[in-house]
Amino acid sequence: MVAAQIMGNHVATTVGGSNGHFELNVFKPMMVANVLRSIRLMADSSVSFTDNCVKGILPNRERIEKLMNESLMLVTALNPHIGYDKAAKIAKTAHKEGATLKETAIKLGFLTSEEFDKWVQPADMLGPK
Repeated sequence: MVAAQIMGNHVATTVGGSNGHFELNVFKPMMVANVLRSIRLMADSSVSFTDNCVKGILPNRERIEKLMNESLMLVTALNPHIGYDKAAKIAKTAHKEGATLKETAIKLGFLTSEEFDKWVQPADMLGPK
């Protein structure tokens, strides 16, 4: 509802701007009122969203860990070490069999458990290099 109201305010402001004549725009009061109203709506709705939806949310660390370990995206960390073709084969096989990348890489014999743990560090994959 807030987004719809803000879009409506934006349309009204746009119409007001297009119907004005140079600096003598008689729609300026309406335009300013709509912009200020939209700013207030965004601020109030952000506070309401935070208070009623965000506060108290805690991460389910076990689920996050499980999903991260099952993520096929992690295979990109293996590219520099074993090459694209082997990494792609690991990802495709893991996806097809519903296994983790680590299990599949070891099963295919492309690397050891220690090598996988050393090379696949999700924290190292965050942010710019």
